[in-house]
Amino acid sequence: MDRLGRAALDLLRREGFSGLTVRRVAAEAGVGAATAYTYFSSKEHLVAEVFWRRLIGSPRIEHTSDDRAARVTEVLAHISSLVADEPEFAGAVTTALLGRDPDVEELRARIGADVRGRLAEALGSATDPDVIDALEMLYSGALVRAGMGHASYGAIAAKLEKSARLLLG
Repeated sequence: MDRLGRAALDLLRREGFSGLTVRRVAAEAGVGAATAYTYFSSKEHLVAEVFWRRLIGSPRIEHTSDDRAARVTEVLAHISSLVADEPEFAGAVTTALLGRDPDVEELRARIGADVRGRLAEALGSATDPDVIDALEMLYSGALVRAGMGHASYGAIAAKLEKSARLLLG
């Protein structure tokens, strides 16, 4: 799976999402297509899995600030940084996570739960769940905007901070 993930990233950098197929990734990784398809049902599933693994492999932030908005901003910037330097991968993640593949839907739920947990940790235990919902929508909307090319992932981090501060007061 690791070889397939690395091969997918290499192929994305060279060919973009439109040039990515599970079969091509398998060939690049030196793995049979049938083997690749036992792990990934689609290219969207593959890209979502690569992002999921990157997210869960990233450390939780040790918050030192008393400022809730600063802590939330740290979380959102950290998650955004997982794709910020790889625009082809970032766009592919956005596209993949919007898909209807059942395997992607499961990963989307896991990713959402992880992001929600990180936001809840940043906000503290007495936080209104509606605030977390609003922050999740803020984050996912920012990713969609970046994925559509309306802003770079670097610019999105600054917009996320400003928006989080507006939301949290």
